[in-house]
Amino acid sequence: MNARELPSRAEVHTAPVAALPARLLASWQRSESYGVPLDEVQPVFSGTWDDESLFSECGREVLAELHSTLASEPVGLMLTDADGLVLNRLSGDQQLLQALDRVHLAPGFSYSEREAGTNGLGLALADRVPSLVRADDHYSRSLCGYTCAAAPIFDPLTGRLEGAVNFTTWSDARSDLLLALAQTAATSTANLMLARSQGHRPPRRTARGQVFRIEALRNAPGGPGPLELSEAWTEALAQTVTALRAGRVVAAVGERGTGRATLIAQAQRVVDPRIRLLSVRAPEPHDVDSWLAFWTPELTHPDTAFVICDTDDLPAAAAERLTALVLDARRSVGGSYGLTAERFDDLPHPLSGLVDTVVQVPPLRERTADILPLAGHLAARARGRGVEITPSAARVLTDYAWPGNVAELATAMKDAAVRTDVVEPRHLPPELLSRAEHLPRIKAFERDEMVRVLTRPGISIDDAATELGMSRATVYRKLAVYGIRLPKD
Repeated sequence: MNARELPSRAEVHTAPVAALPARLLASWQRSESYGVPLDEVQPVFSGTWDDESLFSECGREVLAELHSTLASEPVGLMLTDADGLVLNRLSGDQQLLQALDRVHLAPGFSYSEREAGTNGLGLALADRVPSLVRADDHYSRSLCGYTCAAAPIFDPLTGRLEGAVNFTTWSDARSDLLLALAQTAATSTANLMLARSQGHRPPRRTARGQVFRIEALRNAPGGPGPLELSEAWTEALAQTVTALRAGRVVAAVGERGTGRATLIAQAQRVVDPRIRLLSVRAPEPHDVDSWLAFWTPELTHPDTAFVICDTDDLPAAAAERLTALVLDARRSVGGSYGLTAERFDDLPHPLSGLVDTVVQVPPLRERTADILPLAGHLAARARGRGVEITPSAARVLTDYAWPGNVAELATAMKDAAVRTDVVEPRHLPPELLSRAEHLPRIKAFERDEMVRVLTRPGISIDDAATELGMSRATVYRKLAVYGIRLPKD
């Protein structure tokens, strides 16, 4: 903590500075670096937010049910998004609501750590763990009259941070159960999201906390050589190579699954084909210590390049410690570093300060010329030799939007290649032939069964109707309902 600011902040705290939790001191330090005023919070007002998402819908329901039992208690119940924007607020205590309005802890205002300094919901989102901030623990003195407990909420299917629930009460009120209540609300919201998300098929995410070697993208053994990909990919690769050759730290940003880590790895191989590559994925919040102990000794090894993936998933505490370690390693042995995130703004502070060059990786739907080369490569990698893709299957692949990007394509081609030497439409996931999204489980099963039957070679509509137990008219109607497109050779 800055020597000038810490004593002035500590003057209003009842405990000695040395006795303060490390997380709290780290949060104060971040708050100071963000320029948060000590005397009064000045959060940003957005005024608009997405209240139609599954997360928002489920969070509102959970808080509404809790509010019905806590209406007489002086507690404000809030739901926020992943950036700390307050989406809704409930309380039966008008005096508390008026007080919260005075400090702008209200819908439409952002209460992230960057905007409001150390507070319960900001700390929970920064460290990605449940957090309780009492009275004088707040960075801004204007919040010292409150106690806040918050718990982050993660999408149960993708693991993505969606937001948090936050409970705020007066600083002199009992807060023993506040944190447990917030954790229960967060768990209930995630469970409700899971129950209502049947039919969603997001790409599976790699286990977090994993450290492994990665290689440059190359053709299967015996192939014709390096893949020829689109101009968009080639330009991004050239930009990354130029930056790494100059000793810069590169952030590859874009949607998950687009090949951000592969881009950096390819560039590092171009710069030095003999370099040792390590790819590191973000840990779970409770695994930070073991995660750092496991792989950071590698930072001292020369001739090693690092791709630190999904840095927007890093807890703030891990990002701070990692930044210090990387700075020391660059001063002593150099090294090549690349980071990945969905957006540069999502990089945790102060890790973003390391970045010299930002490279945008376009989604697969914007580089359709890459779909078939990648599909052939991924199928061959899964099978160990070349796999043929029929023209009709190729049309299915190129017509699909690939919301999960290359990661989704890899899963589809692996599933097909382990079953056949010649990939036809019937070997591809049914959703690739359907425009319908987010179907309930029963309808998704019906859609998948129709695709399975109708894509068999030589089958007619009449034969399919008989096997499916439908009339011919019903088959045509459901083809339209599910947006099923049957390819023709």
